[in-house]
Amino acid sequence: MATQPLMNVFNRLSVAFEHGEGAWLYDTDGNKYLDALCGIAVTGLGHAHPAVTRAISEQAAKLVHCSNIYTIKQQEALAAALTRISGMENAFFANSGAEANEAAIKLARRYGHNRNIDTPTIIVMQQSFHGRTMATLSATGNRATQQGFEPLVSGFIQVPYNDVDAVRQVARDNSNVVAILVEPVQGEGGIHIPAPDYLNHLRQICDEQEWLLMLDEVQTGNGRTGRYFAYQHNDILPDVVTTAKGLGNGFPIGACLARGIAAETFTPGSHGTTYGGNPLACATALAVVNTIEQDNLCQRAAALGERIAHGFREQFGDAPYVQEVRNKGLMIGIELTEAGSELVVLAKIKGILLNVTGGGRVVRLLPPLIMTDHDADLMVNTVAQLIRVYAGEERDSAN
Repeated sequence: MATQPLMNVFNRLSVAFEHGEGAWLYDTDGNKYLDALCGIAVTGLGHAHPAVTRAISEQAAKLVHCSNIYTIKQQEALAAALTRISGMENAFFANSGAEANEAAIKLARRYGHNRNIDTPTIIVMQQSFHGRTMATLSATGNRATQQGFEPLVSGFIQVPYNDVDAVRQVARDNSNVVAILVEPVQGEGGIHIPAPDYLNHLRQICDEQEWLLMLDEVQTGNGRTGRYFAYQHNDILPDVVTTAKGLGNGFPIGACLARGIAAETFTPGSHGTTYGGNPLACATALAVVNTIEQDNLCQRAAALGERIAHGFREQFGDAPYVQEVRNKGLMIGIELTEAGSELVVLAKIKGILLNVTGGGRVVRLLPPLIMTDHDADLMVNTVAQLIRVYAGEERDSAN
């Protein structure tokens, strides 16, 4: 018999937060923590941002929810902003990144069937993460995440990330492929950053094969990599782009954006949602989008990311226990030569919130776009010292 009211699906740390302000969180005992994780790339504007708070309060006092069978002005305004920024043509709003990716997968399948392909197939990448619904779980390139949930959904072919030749080989061998689904930077996989022209090559292949290029920007979107969307570094346009996480700054919302034939694929009744795109979610997200643009936070993320990555590289030098420091804007990964999962607890004790991914060897930092230089330097110095202590280079200084 279960002894706790919550299902046992999270390994929770022994801390409960009462309130937050900017880049800082405060627990129920009054201790404060520098939030270098942002709820896993969610609170890009930090905690209790006045524009977000105001949008939630004002909209909640007017209208929280109505069905998508009616016109929702806040939804139209948000779609107009996102399509303008992204170069896409229309938007479908959901409640999460997984739901946005689910919409993209369904869109690709409908696109394939419209081309008389009976078993439409999507190329996905090893080490990827796209969500925990059955379809997005099946698209995820992590066997440990999938374990115990078989039978998985068919219709996916995995290839190595950052391997254009592998994609071209699939194009030669399989006539049922209709799309590629790929993260511009693999977040959960360990902050893996592909070659600078990787997305350009994928765009070219999709054009040649009449495939859809679908980019999962659930984590990389909303300014995190130094542009509003990561593909904008490559001067290309995808056919479909999904995003969530930082879009609502903590309020649940996801978006699937499309252009060209992909924007015309869904018709009334082919997809839908009850809560997705409700007035409260869209008003909140629009406040986030406007703030990112008005405060030049994409540029801030680019500059701050370089400052942080440079700081870590200076701190570690050629230390044998650090394999690589890599970043794209404020997606920062420190790959260790050995597993370092215990660093999550050690960092919490020192007042820093982070996580370790990539098989337990990559310290992942996803700080807010509004973090100050002072707080960034504090984060670098504290995390670097913790890693040195953990590796045995320093003794007792973290205790």
